[in-house]
Amino acid sequence: MNKPSEVLQGTLDLMILRTLELRPMHGVGVAERIRQVTNGVFVVKAGSLFPALHRLEGKGWLESQWGQTEEGRRAKLYTLTRAGKAQLAAEKRNFRRVFHAMNQVLEGE
Repeated sequence: MNKPSEVLQGTLDLMILRTLELRPMHGVGVAERIRQVTNGVFVVKAGSLFPALHRLEGKGWLESQWGQTEEGRRAKLYTLTRAGKAQLAAEKRNFRRVFHAMNQVLEGE
């Protein structure tokens, strides 16, 4: 298993938006999905996750409502909004541009 890494600045929003593009989830579910998809490389702790979810909701990119988890516990479920989908598309474009530039630095002559 890979050693957990710090989430790069600016990528947490992208990972949250992408995760919620799949389906509405509660915060712990978002963190677990990110951990699973990255094979444990990124472990998002509550102290980072919940402020980010609230910030994204404040920007209108997420909506939340109270519901139940699969285990029957009460939890706030987050859903990506139309504005959130547009932001996700913009974040993906920007990340690809930055990734390409970093790759040029690392692999270029």
